[in-house]
Amino acid sequence: MKLLLFDIDGTLLHSGGAGKDAMQRAFEQVYGEGDAFQGVQLMGRTDPSILREALEKKGLAWRDAEAEQFREYYFWFLEEELGKPRQGKMLCPGILPMLSALQEKRDMELGLLTGNWRYGGQLKLRHFGLDGFFKIGAFAEDSMHREDLVPIAMERYFKTSGIRPEKRDVYVIGDTPLDILCAKPHGVKVVAVATGVHTLEQLRAEHPDHAFEDLTNLAEVLAVFTD
Repeated sequence: MKLLLFDIDGTLLHSGGAGKDAMQRAFEQVYGEGDAFQGVQLMGRTDPSILREALEKKGLAWRDAEAEQFREYYFWFLEEELGKPRQGKMLCPGILPMLSALQEKRDMELGLLTGNWRYGGQLKLRHFGLDGFFKIGAFAEDSMHREDLVPIAMERYFKTSGIRPEKRDVYVIGDTPLDILCAKPHGVKVVAVATGVHTLEQLRAEHPDHAFEDLTNLAEVLAVFTD
């Protein structure tokens, strides 16, 4: 059985900045500060690590109760922001045909490996009609550190299916060097796709197993997962 773990932002979809705007609104609501995420790298990061950096930038301490408030406001604002017309809000090229084809494969399970909080990720997937493709995943609630998420996703799949996948049959699909780096220590395969902010050359510099400009060539992409 192959376990395919997809990143969300920049790999499956672009929210057109909805996530960042929702975070900014939530930060202002809870902490009373503007421009908290200016200059903060979002792509490839977990939501809690992004919040922690914004707090440090503003000279504010992390407090669990306030962080939980931030998260709840963020979900509320994210749904609003996703509903707005936004430049660049779209599915990444080739995603829907690829997911539809993979879903038909009996020897493949589609999952998520994302820095999003679970509900935030679900809101994004639901908005784009992708929420029905993924049964398991690892999310920001599981660990603030992205590199922890691969074994968590594998163990979660084992607990739900009774099947423990071999490392060679686990694929992390993502658009940032951090997606590649989080997978490498665990001996799983990496498919990099340059549909985010990083170029194909930047991704190849981290030595993924496979790298694509985008996922529009369905036959070529399927061949990677069926080798």
